[in-house]
Amino acid sequence: MKNILNTSEWLLRYNVLMRVLGIDPGIARTGWAVIELQSSKFNVQSYGCIETSSKKEAPQRLVEIYEEVLKIIKKYSPAEMAIEELFFNTNSKTAFIVGQARGVIILAAAQKKLPIFTYTPLQVKLSVSGYGKADKAQVGKMVKAILNLKQIPKLDDTCDAIAIGLTHLFSRRINKKAK
Repeated sequence: MKNILNTSEWLLRYNVLMRVLGIDPGIARTGWAVIELQSSKFNVQSYGCIETSSKKEAPQRLVEIYEEVLKIIKKYSPAEMAIEELFFNTNSKTAFIVGQARGVIILAAAQKKLPIFTYTPLQVKLSVSGYGKADKAQVGKMVKAILNLKQIPKLDDTCDAIAIGLTHLFSRRINKKAK
């Protein structure tokens, strides 16, 4: 019986370019980043932020996020998507609407048959900075250093999306070496 590899396994096994879409979900701002790995070189292909107006109703904002994520997937053809797990703070209303945004993002990726991976904020901070309680500035500095960027991305949402993408690629490299 032949062992059939899926796209991501094939990319990793044969050291071909691996492209991942990192997402930091939100209703007002959803950060996204397309990160590539080939051999041991990381490269940020593109990044940005999907912004929705608070003047619009939640369903309209969710449709905007969904449609923009589909456009990003179509344009950059990532092999996998990494998204941050929801962090529940004291504001349950915010957590609820962010969960809805996260849901439409996951739906978009699932419809395009992308494998979806989730990471907690702690995992992302630990992976990128080596410290699970790193602040936004520390994570930003490490993102800049790892990718050799000229400056830290201006919006925290985009910087977080880059960090989420990097976390996934670090995780995939470790899992590949363990096999």
